[in-house]
Amino acid sequence: MFRLKRLVLFVIGVFFLTACRSTPFGSHTIIDWVDFLKWDGKEYLGIYDGVLSDEKYIGEKVGTVKFKVADNVNNPSYKTKDGDAAFHPKGTEIYSINGYPNLLAVKSSSDLNGYRVYYSNDDMEYQWHYKDMPSNEVTRIEFYHLYTDEGTQKIAEFNQQEERQKLLQLLKDSQESPNFQPDTSQGDPLYYEMVFYTDRPIAYKYDLQFDGSTFFWHPWDTSILGDEIKTFIPDNPL
Repeated sequence: MFRLKRLVLFVIGVFFLTACRSTPFGSHTIIDWVDFLKWDGKEYLGIYDGVLSDEKYIGEKVGTVKFKVADNVNNPSYKTKDGDAAFHPKGTEIYSINGYPNLLAVKSSSDLNGYRVYYSNDDMEYQWHYKDMPSNEVTRIEFYHLYTDEGTQKIAEFNQQEERQKLLQLLKDSQESPNFQPDTSQGDPLYYEMVFYTDRPIAYKYDLQFDGSTFFWHPWDTSILGDEIKTFIPDNPL
């Protein structure tokens, strides 16, 4: 089954997975860090399927990252402490999100709308899978083309109810195909991102890919989309 590798890994009680391999000089431990933030004694995990919907939701600055563990910690027994972050450098600003005490935002120039968002793994379950999205509350949908020569490019925005409903129906009608293998004979698939806005601070974000003949996405298992999805992608190569 072909699935896009996700950064958010749900692990109970641990923040990393380790893999050991022997070398002529002994063993070497590799730590694959989950995208996490430790703050006020709680564990926050990155929301892979979500982005900050608007900067207006950003509250007070609560502090800054004190230590980046990736590339600096090789001990699998390391105990995380307040101010630790997996991938953000020391000094990165951390903000509350107004009205949502179990969410935090970290300034990030590489993330849509300028922030990466985190949820308290101690206080709530992950709530941003596609099945969790309230489709009837979606007010705007944006499409982005990823990994272009110019970086991430916004290519379309859908505000009208009729076009939103049409797109949501296309997604609903997609056919699960967990054993699907994309055609990579001509290179990697094209990567797109669909962002669904409601009146909540976190917009829902899901990937869409095109291998030259087939559009597919990952609401859970890999699913194949009908050809009509092409009409929503203005830079469609066909």
